[in-house]
Amino acid sequence: MKRVKITAVRKIQHNDLMKLYENPIEHTCDVVEGQSWISINGMKPDSLCPEAWKSMREFVEALAIGEGNFFDGWMKNPNSAMISCNDGFRPVSFYIETIE
Repeated sequence: MKRVKITAVRKIQHNDLMKLYENPIEHTCDVVEGQSWISINGMKPDSLCPEAWKSMREFVEALAIGEGNFFDGWMKNPNSAMISCNDGFRPVSFYIETIE
């Protein structure tokens, strides 16, 4: 199986939406732009957010077994994908790619 690198490339916070719809919470996302993880055998890296993993799991597993070229040429690198976590208030975009 191939190793898959997961990199947080962008983190955004929608303060206007939070003010309108979100109840105050004490702990939010700990991910930092530029932070990266390595998935081995298609498994979730220990320190990766479980909710972010839910959004990318199928893509990481597919890349780990050598699949790719998602959506017929969506990515310039066919062995990669750009996936965002499911937090609509502070989404993080992750670039996932196979590494040798």
